[in-house]
Amino acid sequence: MTHLDGLYLITPDTAEPPDVLAEQVAQAIAGGARLVQYRHKGPDRRLRLDQAAAVFGVCRAAGMPLIVNDDVALAAEIGADGVHLGRNDGDPIAARRRLGADAIIGVSCYDDLALARAAEQAGASYVAFGSFFPSATKPHAVRASVELLSAARDSLRIPAVAIGGITPQNGGLLIAAGARMLAVVTGVFAQPDLAAAARAYASLFLHGDPR
Repeated sequence: MTHLDGLYLITPDTAEPPDVLAEQVAQAIAGGARLVQYRHKGPDRRLRLDQAAAVFGVCRAAGMPLIVNDDVALAAEIGADGVHLGRNDGDPIAARRRLGADAIIGVSCYDDLALARAAEQAGASYVAFGSFFPSATKPHAVRASVELLSAARDSLRIPAVAIGGITPQNGGLLIAAGARMLAVVTGVFAQPDLAAAARAYASLFLHGDPR
């Protein structure tokens, strides 16, 4: 089973050609990303399929798991390692039935520990909380407290992911509170050197187990 910890890279909504996006992901993996999520909310199914397949190829070559945001059918079509489900994106039990017993199933739980407990009971591999800080990707997202991570660490058996406005300067606080992974979009993809940006986040996990 995949060990879920470290920098969790999420791709941005972009119309970049599949090979360009794949190369960007490869640079971030070289910098220390440990899990990759393909996320694209656009309506162009062909572009999404081609991008996801290209990113999957890079991840597979690097031995890195790839999960797909929201779209169980797309995850199944490209052979991805799992799926991440939001509030209205379906049931973790059904997703696992479709993708297999070893699939990584993530569930967004926003600021709700009860929702996280329910996701764990439904067989989720991890839960995600946030936004912890203002986020350019989701400027109107629900805000979660740092204390929520500590409560999750104490009451859940599965890892907690922190997301939303995370930087190398504030990420250490979240790890210390209980986050096993830091999920990042613009903190890596909006930077001129993606490998260096990823390395700055990955280095936050090198100072011992915060649990």
